Amino acid sequence: MPKAKSYFSWMRLTVVAAIATVAAAAMISVGGSPSVAQAAVEPAHDRPITTLGDLNQAFIDIAAQVKPTVVTVSTERIVSESAGAFSPFTSDPFFQFFFGPQGHQQQQAPEEKFRQRGLGSGVIVSSDGYILTNNHVVENADSIYVRTFTNKEYNAKVIGTDPKTDIAVIQIKADNLPYLAFGDSDSLMAGEIVMAVGSPMSENLAYTVTQGIVSATGRSNVGLADYEDFIQTDCAINPGNSGGPLVDLDGKLVGLNSAIVSRTGGFEGIGFAIPSNMAHNVMTSLIHSGKVVRGWLGVTIQNVDQQIADAMNLKETSGALIGDVLNDGPADKAGLEPGDLILEVNGQPIKNSTELRNIIAGMAPGSTANLTIMRNETQKTISVKLVGGEPLHVIQLGELPAGGVLAAGGNSESQDKLGFSVANIDENTASQYNLDQSMSGVVVTSVDQTSEAYGAGLRVGDVIRSFDQNRIHNVKEFSEYTSGLKKGEAVLMRVTRQGGTFFIAFRVG
Repeated sequence: MPKAKSYFSWMRLTVVAAIATVAAAAMISVGGSPSVAQAAVEPAHDRPITTLGDLNQAFIDIAAQVKPTVVTVSTERIVSESAGAFSPFTSDPFFQFFFGPQGHQQQQAPEEKFRQRGLGSGVIVSSDGYILTNNHVVENADSIYVRTFTNKEYNAKVIGTDPKTDIAVIQIKADNLPYLAFGDSDSLMAGEIVMAVGSPMSENLAYTVTQGIVSATGRSNVGLADYEDFIQTDCAINPGNSGGPLVDLDGKLVGLNSAIVSRTGGFEGIGFAIPSNMAHNVMTSLIHSGKVVRGWLGVTIQNVDQQIADAMNLKETSGALIGDVLNDGPADKAGLEPGDLILEVNGQPIKNSTELRNIIAGMAPGSTANLTIMRNETQKTISVKLVGGEPLHVIQLGELPAGGVLAAGGNSESQDKLGFSVANIDENTASQYNLDQSMSGVVVTSVDQTSEAYGAGLRVGDVIRSFDQNRIHNVKEFSEYTSGLKKGEAVLMRVTRQGGTFFIAFRVG
């Protein structure tokens, strides 16, 4: 479970419990091919709402259409622990919160085996039994059971999982099942009414229906998965809802409920769902190849804040800024350069680095990404042929190592108006700051913590590679470029830290 942030906790929505046991049930392997073209249930169509009764009946109809496609996913895992090292009733926070400390006084024999049980939800997406759920629902499970709306229980086979998006595809051996059609999650807007269905808290509460609105879209940097583009909703969801559907007023799948943010472990109105478009792309790849192959561009990128926008004379803070280009990668071969600002991909505007990363990741290797970029205040288009790999490392300055603050350096030159000092990279400074002596630039030897540069993220040991798009090789060049700066002027520096290269912008003085 993720660590608490302030007084909030990010919580996955899987209920976990454990009981003593000596064996686990076996998994059944099944085959089959997907058929996800049309839903077996008729989606609710827009219709006039003239009375409260009409509105009430509309919600009833949507729930009636969706519930038969929702399943309860139960998992079991055998764990072995020595006496005193593991108590299944107290070691898991979910179990403590929902079931109390019943087993606190239990003493187990050495190497006692336990059957750890988990509970989540899923949604049927094909008539031949393909089911979407969360990776964390089925991860490390020895056996998986699915209970349908008709109260039938099936053993399930894992077709594929993708921890980077927290998506899993499982399948049961059944035919002519009702299944849910995919909606277009990209068209969702804040304020739109949505409904969630799942098994919160307990299997006895299966097919619980809750209703709310889309609170926001495109939530990222939550810390739950590598590729994040969450739908935020205030539908009441709790542990056990993981993997259950979020549907729109047409009764179509627009998201997979995945996590909540909570002070107490219970529902507080902030839930997150994986967009259906992302889930569909991952599902298709898992079914056809058993893994997810993502497009790779070969760059590091970062967001554009107001300081960077001012330093680059940009009107807006949108786009993704390239901090570094990997040698011989697709971007390098196509002619992209550090400092290029990516504004569009195949005509689609880019809001930030996370959006660019998700778009490239969703493109197949071998496809072409036509990038609209800004270079030296001029727009141009560069076409890049993608290859397979892990795309686009996103630099988040707040997550970078802090470094020292007042580490003295030899032959350092003070830059009082900038708030830091720099030195040439020689044998001494390379050894002191663990740098490659052949690297061009100047190393930061001290930073005033009250300076604008420190506030923008500059730290001791950083290597300044360029200043206002001018490459820096030594202290002399750095001094020449900075000597004429005036108070309040916006500056842009390209910086390397521990192998990562990114931009820092701030105002002088």
